[in-house]
Amino acid sequence: MPAERNLPTPEAEEIVGLARAVAQEQLAPRAAAAEEDAAFPRDVFRTLGGLGFLGMPYPEELGGSGQPYEVYLQALEEIAAAWASVGVGLSVHVMSCYPLAGFGTDEQRGRLLGEMLAGDLLGGYCLSEAEAGSDPAAMRTRAGRDGEGWRVSGSKAWVTHGGEADFYTLFARTSEERSRGISCFLVPGDAPGLTVGTPERKMGLTGSTTATLDYEDVALAADRLIGGEGEGLPIALRALDSGRLGIAAVATGLAQGSLDLAVSYASERETFGRPIIEHQGLGFLLADMAAAVESARAVTLEAARRRDRGLPFARQAAVAKLLATDAAMKVTTDAVQVLGGAGYTKEFPVERHMREAKVMQIFEGTNQIQRLVIARHLARRGGGGRRRG
Repeated sequence: MPAERNLPTPEAEEIVGLARAVAQEQLAPRAAAAEEDAAFPRDVFRTLGGLGFLGMPYPEELGGSGQPYEVYLQALEEIAAAWASVGVGLSVHVMSCYPLAGFGTDEQRGRLLGEMLAGDLLGGYCLSEAEAGSDPAAMRTRAGRDGEGWRVSGSKAWVTHGGEADFYTLFARTSEERSRGISCFLVPGDAPGLTVGTPERKMGLTGSTTATLDYEDVALAADRLIGGEGEGLPIALRALDSGRLGIAAVATGLAQGSLDLAVSYASERETFGRPIIEHQGLGFLLADMAAAVESARAVTLEAARRRDRGLPFARQAAVAKLLATDAAMKVTTDAVQVLGGAGYTKEFPVERHMREAKVMQIFEGTNQIQRLVIARHLARRGGGGRRRG
């Protein structure tokens, strides 16, 4: 039961339709076995890259597909509905390309960006550290001048595609200034001195490799600095605004996939001589699930449309990430309830969906951090003082 969509152009309908077809025909049949084996599907990203999905929201002149975020997120949602690990990986890759696409020089983009957007190279995003997750300005990884280039030392935690990526967008401290002392670098995945820890053993998204990366005196050429020295934190935060929309779309897709399975099961399973969907208790539960999915989609696409129009969208991205991931947690949990004992087994994917939804409330900024972001935006808007009569 595909989601009902209101896409802006016939071309957009074709793109999202292609994403749905690839997801259902090629991804969904592989997902359960790959997640069970914790097998990273590198070939899937090459396939998606070849179809243009890894560069969707970037301009054609840079090597992308030139699609608005409104369309990209709906294609991403279709992919995540079939296989959440791939949806997360696509979102992280697109975010990893953002600093170079938005802040790199023409020479850097001309030399490096094409292979990234085509999917020939897969990206990772190195921002969080063990002691600097929600507070990136507290990071300790350092990059120091070494002649014309740089040398990097430190560790980055919770890196999606850690050990699998061909490049990493890295944020490291280049001075003691708290917020203006961080810079952005593009690091080759095979750089000497870069080592990968044992992948994390996670409760979900096991097909998406997550690991700690250790930078031990890693040498980088001068042209691996993206943007100006000390400009890394604003770049990181702007990338995260867009990345939060990606995770909101992934969460919405995951919730839609669980809703579809629950509706299908409830339409076929009978008790007391009729399908259980016709019993008010289950019917109302499914109705609430559908309302949650459509609400998550609506707030996510509203933020995307603001981004596409060049309007501020950081607050709306935080709202979307908060609501969509909370909705995914509720909908996937309720889907297990609809299926009853069958939902608690691995015969159906809803138990996996429930485990996958939990981390979406945590990464790309915990939902507590999203509330903090929203509150700060509200405080700035109300800074003019209380209006009177």
